[in-house]
Amino acid sequence: MSIVVTGATGHLGRHVVEQLLEKVPAEQITAVVRNPEKAADLEERGVRIAVADYNAPQTFDGLFSAGDKVLLISGNEFDKGRVQQHQVVLEAAKAAGVALLAYTSAPGSLKAALADDHRATEQAILDSGVPYVLLRNGWYHENYTENLAPVLEHGAVVQAAGAGRVSSASRADYAAAAVAVLTGEGHENKAYELGGDEAWGFAEYAAELSRQTGKEIAYNPVSVETYVEILKGAGLPEPLAAVFAGVDASIEKGELEVTTGDLSRLAGRPTTPLAEAITAALKG
Repeated sequence: MSIVVTGATGHLGRHVVEQLLEKVPAEQITAVVRNPEKAADLEERGVRIAVADYNAPQTFDGLFSAGDKVLLISGNEFDKGRVQQHQVVLEAAKAAGVALLAYTSAPGSLKAALADDHRATEQAILDSGVPYVLLRNGWYHENYTENLAPVLEHGAVVQAAGAGRVSSASRADYAAAAVAVLTGEGHENKAYELGGDEAWGFAEYAAELSRQTGKEIAYNPVSVETYVEILKGAGLPEPLAAVFAGVDASIEKGELEVTTGDLSRLAGRPTTPLAEAITAALKG
């Protein structure tokens, strides 16, 4: 039996593998990657490396074994048909008779276009009969803290989210929840709504940035249409810009506020405060 993590060298996948290494022997972990060079350090530590690609179904033939627990980390290639990509992994998992398939989804409350692929993947998982866990991950702190340069340069946080609030948490927090499910018992056929303990609004975010940098940083709320144009100006293709702006519209409606407490319960600790994530990003 192996614990198999797809997308293992991605932002979230790496956190998951690192945290798994603290809980189970390395030889029980399989990291599925597209580029084995990126996983060389994991291989040196005894993790089994499997090379496979969501866009090449044959690469998943025989990758899983009966009894494996699999974490399917959702793809990020929005233009390549993510549902079909996920179906490749699902079919291979079903054929192998895995014990559990955990999937990183989106909050059930999120109605933005970004969630469409997740809802369709969830339905395919339910229809498959494979024992599953739906990890409905909320927003990541890093979605904002990794893009501070333009905010600091212009002295402004620009979003189309009005006074909406976000229950974000760090990638490491969401990884801890995934690890708890992959190494624990009794999670089969459950859905967890995951988000940070403290919701925040963008005015608070701007105020915290001001406090930590000593610079005056304002929150400038704009319309969804204006935000699409800003994102296009920053180099995003229009369809992707529209998807991200649509998430802001959902934030304004409260669709990324998650109040279940599932994330801190699964992680076994409070989630990382936004202020702490900002501090780490500014140091980085």
